[in-house]
Amino acid sequence: MKNKSLRIYILLLSVGAFLSSCSGPNDTGWEYAPNMYNSIGYESQSQIEKNAINPLGLNMREPVKGTISRRNYKTSFVQDDSSVVNDLMIYNIDQNGLQVAEATLKNPIPWSESVEDQGKVLYEKNCQHCHGAGGAGDGKVGAVYKGVPNYASDAYKNMNDGHIFHVITFGKGRMWPHGAQVTPEERWKIVHYVHRLQLGS
Repeated sequence: MKNKSLRIYILLLSVGAFLSSCSGPNDTGWEYAPNMYNSIGYESQSQIEKNAINPLGLNMREPVKGTISRRNYKTSFVQDDSSVVNDLMIYNIDQNGLQVAEATLKNPIPWSESVEDQGKVLYEKNCQHCHGAGGAGDGKVGAVYKGVPNYASDAYKNMNDGHIFHVITFGKGRMWPHGAQVTPEERWKIVHYVHRLQLGS
């Protein structure tokens, strides 16, 4: 009798918990260990509760006065074997400016074996899956995408610095933009290595 009463009590408690946790179609019910879902620390991209420290209760603060956006920040490159500093420029050519880029841009990083080797590593990490190890457009992803150029072919072996840099930045055709993944300095190093692939060696 005692076991039967205990079972009924547990059953009623379970049903009550179930019903109270489903009070409407948009109600997620009780959360088990809510701190696993909602971080106690303030995260800039989430607004779980009002932040008592920042103005207006926001987690993300306004940038400091005079802050320059990252895409317009002047970067510089110091050559490995000297103290020569080359400005990598503010890139203000928009995505429709491929012809302007071809006509005006020249690689600000002087060629060296070291720079080309770094470009090769970056190419292998960011480009090889589509363009292939030798730049023939035969990477594993390129085989699925189709239409990936062969750098050594007549149609592509004359692409200049500006063309390559602009296409890495904004993409072209089926190629997605990589400006957010690859810094200007890294893009220019990849440009040097792509020129190597254009020679077919």
